[in-house]
Amino acid sequence: MFKKVAPYIGEYKKYTVWAAILMSLGIVANVMPYFFLYQIISPLTKGEQIDLKFILIRVAAVAVCELVYSFAYVQGLTFSHVSAYNTLKNLRISLQGKLEKQPLGNIQNLGTGRIKKVFTDDIDQIELLLAHAIPEGIANIFIPLLIVVLMFIINWRLGLLSLVPLVIGLLAMGMMMKSGFEKMNDYYESAARMNNTIVEYVNGMEVVKVFNKDGDSYKRFGEVVRSYRDFTIAWYKVCWPWMAVYSSIIPCLALLMLPVGSAMVLAGTVTLDKLILVICMSFAVGPSLLKALNFAGKFPQLDYKISELEKLMEHPPLKEGTSEFKGANKDISFENVRFGYGDEEVLHGVSLEMKHGTTTALVGESGSGKSTLAKLLVHYYDIDAGSIKIGGQDITDMSLKALNEQVAFVSQEQFLFNTSLYENILIGKPDATREEVLEAAHRAQCDEFLERLPQGIETLAGDGGKQLSGGERQRISLARAILKNAPVIVLDEATAFMDPENEEKLNKAIDEIVKDKTVLVIAHRLSTVKNADKICVMKSGECIAQDTHDNLLLSCPEYRKFWDASVSASTWKIKEA
Repeated sequence: MFKKVAPYIGEYKKYTVWAAILMSLGIVANVMPYFFLYQIISPLTKGEQIDLKFILIRVAAVAVCELVYSFAYVQGLTFSHVSAYNTLKNLRISLQGKLEKQPLGNIQNLGTGRIKKVFTDDIDQIELLLAHAIPEGIANIFIPLLIVVLMFIINWRLGLLSLVPLVIGLLAMGMMMKSGFEKMNDYYESAARMNNTIVEYVNGMEVVKVFNKDGDSYKRFGEVVRSYRDFTIAWYKVCWPWMAVYSSIIPCLALLMLPVGSAMVLAGTVTLDKLILVICMSFAVGPSLLKALNFAGKFPQLDYKISELEKLMEHPPLKEGTSEFKGANKDISFENVRFGYGDEEVLHGVSLEMKHGTTTALVGESGSGKSTLAKLLVHYYDIDAGSIKIGGQDITDMSLKALNEQVAFVSQEQFLFNTSLYENILIGKPDATREEVLEAAHRAQCDEFLERLPQGIETLAGDGGKQLSGGERQRISLARAILKNAPVIVLDEATAFMDPENEEKLNKAIDEIVKDKTVLVIAHRLSTVKNADKICVMKSGECIAQDTHDNLLLSCPEYRKFWDASVSASTWKIKEA
């Protein structure tokens, strides 16, 4: 397990080493008072006289030892925490870098609750290993073992008696770890489910309230919380009895030593002063050893957490080349593309050609593969078979940076960061001038709502853009795309949920984006794409027809059905009583 953490420690390893040395020195200083106590008691057992100066020197030595202990231990903890938190920083940065290389679909499947738990809770738990378990564990187990060896040197019989509680306690701890580890996976799986459900519960609260589904939603919420409670209690019920045994026996090394040792003193096989010395030494062993063994109980949990991090990182990254865009033009081709989520294939050999400067629309029922096909173009996932090319160059041959420079993706749900609207638009082209940003906002039809905001374009968007309406957020995202000025545009149902007034503004903004571009657009409303240069009809993961609107009305019954439904929906109205 230490080998798994070691690569992230780097230059801070020396701090962990110094922490272990200082803590060991501190524990030695904390043990020494027992020897000074023995030096005071031993002469009294022999009837010898000791003067006040002798006692005061030992008392002063005890005070010095306590000061050394406090300084060494605190300084050791300081070093260990410097190492620990820098290691956690390195671990988070490494994990973030690997996540950036993952298909976004894999990240979504993990769930925001689980990712949050891994990045915060699970990684923070590793701090226990780095800042405490390693340096304190080494110090607290090395010094007690040294003292036990000294006990054997003083009197091997008393040394053996001191081992009996240790053996019983270690057996109990072993049983606790064995029994607890069997239930650990279930416990952590229930914790991950609870995290995801809580995030979903909070995010969906508006829908729950509107549709009076409080009971159903809370029932599910309650079930996962109770499940987590049950797994936690079941885990601790297994561990508690063994924990009680070892935590009560290990500190009591004098459990057999005191009665049996006393009998040995009476029998003359052991001197009283040696018994007193060994008993004093036993007081220094129990607490330190128990502290070290308590850390040992955390190791399986930490091992599980590190394994979870490694599982998160082990997904194959997106296939990515290193070259710049070298395509001959901006034509796009899907060649026999196959793709599936897990074991279920959802695209079955789709082929599609898109000429530069033309607009191609994807239509079809929900679940037919339209959005999936669009996301594959922006390398949202790796395809299972076939190829996707821009200007004859496979998208997997170029770097993600190069691909992103060629393609702008606008979906129905656009995320805004809680910064100014200006900075949200600037994401499209970070080196743009202020004039370019303002021009992009103007072309995206943003002027109308920017003028009424108190700080105009410098207004904060709020968490997830909550300060703006859906249509306003969408226009900000379109301003990003305009500023980016990529030669290929993907519009994934960008106006699906817009009211007529906003849709009109959005359509004007979209007209500004698509000028002289290669455009792939997905829309439920066929009226918005009937003028496309090509319409591809998707059904059950296949492209069953490709042509213009007029030709498809004559040749494709499936498209004719969609068009009739669209016309019917556009004329639908509530009948007056």
